[in-house]
Amino acid sequence: MAFMPFITAGDPDLDFTRDLILELARQQVDLIEVGFPYSDPIADGPVIQASYTRALAKKLHVDQILQMLADLPWKPGEHRPPLVGMVSYAIVFRMGTAEFCRRAKQSGLSGLIVPDLPADEAEETTKLAQAAGLDLIQLIAPTTTPARTQRILTSATGFLYCISVAGTTGVRTTLPEELSTQLRWLKSQTQLPLAVGFGISRPEQVDELRGLADGVIVGSALVREVATITESGADRASVLSRIGAQARAMHVAVRSGR
Repeated sequence: MAFMPFITAGDPDLDFTRDLILELARQQVDLIEVGFPYSDPIADGPVIQASYTRALAKKLHVDQILQMLADLPWKPGEHRPPLVGMVSYAIVFRMGTAEFCRRAKQSGLSGLIVPDLPADEAEETTKLAQAAGLDLIQLIAPTTTPARTQRILTSATGFLYCISVAGTTGVRTTLPEELSTQLRWLKSQTQLPLAVGFGISRPEQVDELRGLADGVIVGSALVREVATITESGADRASVLSRIGAQARAMHVAVRSGR
């Protein structure tokens, strides 16, 4: 399986976000989701909401995020995981969908996740994203009906983001039993890879998804670690090291089953 960490851009600042992306890449993660802070996020739990609030309090602007991504100091030959932007449609719309997609691609993003864009209204955005060379990744929830799932599949590219629970993001100790049933059904309906998020935080949870999912997404557990820089004055280098260790453990888990 693939390991896909989520991080918030600009928390506590963009210099740290840059260093965090490079550290995650050194740990061989398969893809990195970069959250664009927004004042009214959809489905994000308190940990990620708080990280968005911290970033926005410093007057963070979309242009600054895109520029930071474009300026990442990748070295020739080093592992460079794809970057996917998690971004509200309000941000995309404000810039203009075609322009946002163009600049996102130019900055180095490979795809977009737009959680507040209903699949029924995603046709134009899908076309503009694909024209720019971006995947538009769609979300499937436990409450998504089979009929609606079929509509979502018509506009989804890249992979499917499968929400493990009906609720918001956050660390959980167990995954719902009905998730496996949904994943098996989705496997019969699409060739797109299935990545599971919302509640994944520990290597031992990976085994519950083996043979069912193609990837796991971890967000709140990592964002909560970053929060210690602001909340308790934790040393940045130590936080990077701890997150690197978490990423390494998850990478081993998805590859070996341990």
